[in-house]
Amino acid sequence: MSVTEYGRYGGQYVPETLMPALEELERGWEAIRDDGSYAAELAELHRTYVGRPTPLYLAARIGGGRRIYLKREDLCHTGAHKINNAVGQGLIARRLGKERIVAETGAGQHGVAAATVCARFGMHCVVYMGAEDMERQRPNVERMGLLGAEVRSVEFGTRTLKEATSEAIRDWITNVETTHYLIGSCVGPHPYPEIVRELQSVIGIEARTQILEAERRLPDAVVACVGGGSNAIGTFAGFLADDRVDLIGVEAAGAASLGTGRPGVLHGARSSVLADEDGLIADAHSISAGLDYPGVGPEHAYLRDSGRARYVPATDEEALAALRLLAEREGIIAALEPSHALARALELDAEVILVCLSGRGDKDLEVVLAHGV
Repeated sequence: MSVTEYGRYGGQYVPETLMPALEELERGWEAIRDDGSYAAELAELHRTYVGRPTPLYLAARIGGGRRIYLKREDLCHTGAHKINNAVGQGLIARRLGKERIVAETGAGQHGVAAATVCARFGMHCVVYMGAEDMERQRPNVERMGLLGAEVRSVEFGTRTLKEATSEAIRDWITNVETTHYLIGSCVGPHPYPEIVRELQSVIGIEARTQILEAERRLPDAVVACVGGGSNAIGTFAGFLADDRVDLIGVEAAGAASLGTGRPGVLHGARSSVLADEDGLIADAHSISAGLDYPGVGPEHAYLRDSGRARYVPATDEEALAALRLLAEREGIIAALEPSHALARALELDAEVILVCLSGRGDKDLEVVLAHGV
């Protein structure tokens, strides 16, 4: 196990066969992150390919006396924040000489982002996705295929993100010399949580500058949805040093690993997980495939324990209501994931609120319409 900056969380709980790959990645990351040419190439791709900076939008018709700003990650290329991490890790993989990418996906947005980056860089892409998620996220499965990725259905367990992640890790172990595991959230063994946090921190850095320009002050609260937690940790990164800013992560009520979980190990790291008294990982549930995960990034567990961030649940019904409100009042169809964050933001007793709108909702239309919204 490796010591990390997340207190009792994080580490490397993996088979010995993976340790050389993690050591290679850690050495490579330490060199690459301080390389000016890497930073310049990433910045250029952000500008010309991803579509950064994304705008900060004042949702004036839903505020009810509050000023609610939306950080529009839904306007990124591929429709979600996932592309920020995928582009950055794609560049890392290329510099490490890897020819093949393996990824996991729940809602499909990370899978689409990974497939997009592999098409851009000329890499072979294999995406593991639970059969249940493939059924409810069919448009993204079709997009991945069009982009040239091989999507492999995972048929065991709950047939969702947890099992897809397990299969991706097994593939990586088997093909470690040629393959980079492009993990989609701030989970997994060190150094993945750090890498993903740094690559997603562009959200919070931009948002902090933008809100200061718009309001001449910092927000009272910053709100983001939390499954594995990548959009939230990236958004929070811009405000961690600002103690007066309330950082609020919103979990799915049926997958609240920070609200109702316990310390445990899942997918190579120690964090807060949904588990029974014997330590066996419990099933999670959410209408949102991207939040349907029984664990969370170790930095979020640390922020909860330290009191710097707080984490609250939102139900399926509350997320659907927020999604409909935003569509009808602002003409923006959000993904189900950030609709959880919006549901809680609408209840805050605060004057200025910043919400990370992490993805667009076209992928969720079939699910949303099936629930009568």
